[in-house]
Amino acid sequence: MTRRSTWFAATGLLWAAAIPLMAAGPTTLQAVSAFSSIADPDARSAALFVEAAKVITSARCLNCHPATRDVTQGDDLHLHMPPMNGGRVGAGVAGLQCRSCHGAANTPTLVGSIESIPGSPGWLLAPASMAWQGKSLREICLQIQDPARNGGRTLAKISEHMAKDAVVGWAFAPGDGREPAPGTQAQLGALIDAWIATGARCPQS
Repeated sequence: MTRRSTWFAATGLLWAAAIPLMAAGPTTLQAVSAFSSIADPDARSAALFVEAAKVITSARCLNCHPATRDVTQGDDLHLHMPPMNGGRVGAGVAGLQCRSCHGAANTPTLVGSIESIPGSPGWLLAPASMAWQGKSLREICLQIQDPARNGGRTLAKISEHMAKDAVVGWAFAPGDGREPAPGTQAQLGALIDAWIATGARCPQS
């Protein structure tokens, strides 16, 4: 890491440390079996997505799916400090790429109350077409399964991303000082698979 990027990271962490955390969200996910009593397949499918959306709409995921290419961070989704733009491929812009500060694992820091700079293999933003912040569950659900807006991914690829991608996995163990996504990555993967198997239906709102 260069001296310049280290200074930027430290400055941003000091600023972020002063921001109060959001109220804690749900810490667990219901198992797929909890939805077996819903007789109507479409209703069961939509309910499964709503449960999975506890993860999808957590701060850990929303920060990777910002409303614009301007990156957000923290449990309250404040603008990233130093100011960052995801660029064309979600890896930053020339001279200030994400990997300047974010490595393959969290990097310990002694700045303020922030224990570490986040890191995971393949750290980057989602495509611009997959912006989720400010959208309803139905809008996100429709977007996720639309190849024109999800990077050309099939539902099988969406399932693989949710269940196996290391960046998604980081959301469940993001390090001290950050609210983890509820449940586990395995539970999320099971919910997404069950949602797909029941027709990938979307909630009405």
